[in-house]
Amino acid sequence: MTVRGLKKSYRGRTVVDDVDLDVRSAEIVGLIGANGAGKTTTVECVQGLRRPDAGRLRVLGVDPVSQPGRVRAMIGSQLQSSGLPDRLRVGEAVRLFGGRDDDDRLEQFGLAGRRRSAFASLSGGERQRLFLVLALVGAPRLVILDELTQGLDPAARRTVWAAIDQLRADGTSVLLVTHELDEAERLCDRVVAMRAGRVLDSGSPGELASRYGRAVTITFTPAAGAGGLTPAELRDLPGVTGVGRQGGRLIVNGAPAAIAHVGAALAASGHVCADLSVRMPTLEDALLGLLDRDQEMEQDEVFAMEGALR
Repeated sequence: MTVRGLKKSYRGRTVVDDVDLDVRSAEIVGLIGANGAGKTTTVECVQGLRRPDAGRLRVLGVDPVSQPGRVRAMIGSQLQSSGLPDRLRVGEAVRLFGGRDDDDRLEQFGLAGRRRSAFASLSGGERQRLFLVLALVGAPRLVILDELTQGLDPAARRTVWAAIDQLRADGTSVLLVTHELDEAERLCDRVVAMRAGRVLDSGSPGELASRYGRAVTITFTPAAGAGGLTPAELRDLPGVTGVGRQGGRLIVNGAPAAIAHVGAALAASGHVCADLSVRMPTLEDALLGLLDRDQEMEQDEVFAMEGALR
């Protein structure tokens, strides 16, 4: 799937602004960002549900603008605003969308016992799982998922995550729109961060966490008396950028390399810390840092423009 220069506006308000996006074979790509970032509009254009104002789109070699029906027949999709007739039964929905029964898929997502149940009687989590089943019937080569695990309990989330992992192993591509950054971190090969209709940056979750996230934090209770490492000694270790205290514990901040050097120094001192903990930068840290950076750049542009007008 390839998107180049995608633009979409509503009543003069730009909601998608020159977006480029790629999803390769057997790859899971996540779209992340706050509400109003343009994620859902982007995937609706990809599926041929909305007509873009500009841009070039190809989905499995087909143009969703000129052939939207063909694209929708080739892909699987589960949308945030999906719905079915209240009286349609679960088994009937599977046959309607897939052309046949798929008891294995219903069993996989814990819906086998609800085959004869009407859609109106399903809980929110059951409806979400049914929409995922319907997205996967027919073994599509590309699946588009919007808020995949919204409303699911932790056990159901793990089941769904395992199914998405299996899709990738089977060669299926997945475009995932999510607010759940732990989900994106767990599932995605690459993530694309959006704000106000624009792509801010993209990369693997680890790359973005390293690029924009906070420093590594190492926390432990120092040895009592002589023989323990002092804050001054910790500050001199490679990769360490700062040392502080919180109650009786030391907090060491720095680059990832600091983990090895602090651990080696503690071992050499003979002090084994039973409560040592390490916090790595997360995708959530990266997104917050990226959004803050983009907002600062916007403010700088405004100040520069105001200065030029004076």
